Amino acid sequence: MCGICGKMNFDRSEPVSPDLLRRMTRVIEHRGPDGEGHYLEGSVALGHRRLSIIDLRTGAQPMSNEDGSIWVVFNGEIYNFEALRRELVECGHQFKSSSDTEVIVHLYEELGDDCVSRFQGMFAFALWDQRRQRLLLARDRVGIKPLYYVVTRAAIIFASEIKSILADPSIQRRVDLGAINHFFTYYYIPGEATALRDIRKLLPGHYLTVEGGRVSTQRYWDLKFAAARTSATLDESAEALRDLLSETVKSHMISDVPVGVLLSGGVDSTGMLHFAAQHAKGPLHSFTMGFSESSVPDERPYARLAAQRFGSAHQETTISADTFRDFLPSYVWHMEEPVCEPPAVALHFVARLARDNGVKVLLSGEGGDEAFAGYPEYRNLLALEAIKAGAGPLKGLLSAGFGALEWAGWRRGAHYRALVRQRLSDYYFSRTATPETPFNRLKGELYGPALQEENARSAADAPTRRLLESVADQSILNQLLYVDSKSWLPDDLLVKADKMTMAASVELRVPLLDHHVLEFAASLPTCHKALGWSMKRVLKRVLEPTVPAEILNRKKAGFPVPYDRWMRNELRDYIHDTVLSAKSFSSQYLCKDTVMRFIDAQAQSQGCSKEVFSLLVLELWHWQFIASPTESIAPDPVSTLAAVAGSA
Repeated sequence: MCGICGKMNFDRSEPVSPDLLRRMTRVIEHRGPDGEGHYLEGSVALGHRRLSIIDLRTGAQPMSNEDGSIWVVFNGEIYNFEALRRELVECGHQFKSSSDTEVIVHLYEELGDDCVSRFQGMFAFALWDQRRQRLLLARDRVGIKPLYYVVTRAAIIFASEIKSILADPSIQRRVDLGAINHFFTYYYIPGEATALRDIRKLLPGHYLTVEGGRVSTQRYWDLKFAAARTSATLDESAEALRDLLSETVKSHMISDVPVGVLLSGGVDSTGMLHFAAQHAKGPLHSFTMGFSESSVPDERPYARLAAQRFGSAHQETTISADTFRDFLPSYVWHMEEPVCEPPAVALHFVARLARDNGVKVLLSGEGGDEAFAGYPEYRNLLALEAIKAGAGPLKGLLSAGFGALEWAGWRRGAHYRALVRQRLSDYYFSRTATPETPFNRLKGELYGPALQEENARSAADAPTRRLLESVADQSILNQLLYVDSKSWLPDDLLVKADKMTMAASVELRVPLLDHHVLEFAASLPTCHKALGWSMKRVLKRVLEPTVPAEILNRKKAGFPVPYDRWMRNELRDYIHDTVLSAKSFSSQYLCKDTVMRFIDAQAQSQGCSKEVFSLLVLELWHWQFIASPTESIAPDPVSTLAAVAGSA
């Protein structure tokens, strides 16, 4: 796990400044505190920060082939590198290290761009082919590792983090109102766009090439729902999955430093601990976060139960409202975009606990819900669509029925009543958003003129609508899984996972998102994933013999944080002063009265916690990345809070 950056000037006579490359690598030092490396060759520069995980002695980057004609900087892990290395040695390639990085340059020599399809792992890398004067950028299939870039008239600049690109003074900091409109729709920013105009994400499963002044991107992988193996029973599918997960977790434990497990007390992370315990060569550590407050489930008892069952050395931590508030500027600085993910703060402090105890690598259960259909909303929407299909012309009565349930006190009644007369493509934006979420319902009242114009210009649900249309021939469940695997997963969950753990200089690995596991899950009959009220059926069948029933059957939680109560109490004045400050984003682009309605509703326990948190992180983002008059090299929570509040 590392951080990469670089620049290529299109004018070959224009060299890249060494000082610029040093600034770009310095700003991502947290991603790699163990070393720094640079490659400069006229108009091309590659930078690297190293977190030493594999080959601690000879794995420094940038790394080249035998004659120095191909150079690479790499962030991530290639789990099948030993098998690839053996193939390459048989082809005559000579290795000077035992790291996975060197496999990239030699496999590129053999296969060119097609090398990316042979890698099993999480990765973002930049490769410079000196002979062909050609740059290759590539990102892993699912988007576990981030990679950003900007193309100007003069150059392409890229990095693991946006702030590294912003170290180049030629890059202007301008708000992308289209991306902000998407943020108010989804509570994160999906697709290629970022909140900063012109800075893009390289999409998961894509690579980018620059050759002869031409920049082009190519998709090399997509999640395909193959014809289901209907002849396989659930037990047969579970047996195949058990073997696959065992081998996958084993490969993800390759490391020259201690490996631990991030426990949420749920099915997926406990499953990862189960398989990790089978393959651990030494003491296995586990870590979790919990709260004693009644407003959120306490994960700690379930994590302790899992640790006791599988014999891990277990540690726990918790945070206070003050710690949560004080970390928010750093949260935004590391996330680099407005993202509504309060649990990300908890994740950071668990990663910090691991690092403080000498563990630099953590396994996580992230991705199990997207692969094997674990979210209750999937079950509910499948039932709704089945009822709608059966109701035919009597949908009006169905709508009235949901209205009655709403009147009787079921909070979700209004939500499902609104969906009765809509098609899936009209209402399923992603896991986080529908037309009925408060921001979407009230955009006409919330937005000022500039955002109103932007909202009228393009459909806010366009990113996920395009995804749905591309799998319209699939079952409803597979459509839902595809949309979330291509949007919510890479652009929210995996951003959080990467940025918050790397902020603590810890590598997070996600075995359930190995492409072999995803492809296996996509090949299964939908009934092996969801049937009736049962979710994640095949994965639970795998884990039934070993995972405690209390964990296997509990309601999904996943590092919950009592931020709703904190925002009503300890953070109330801070939110008011930040969001309503004179120079805030809200004062420029939103309607103050509507913003106040959101804040008041949240303060009075009338919902809107996600909306108010989103407004808060948007303000902190705007201050640090747009309004702040000086370059931010590292977050300073005290000065950031004072500056934002001081503009009130």
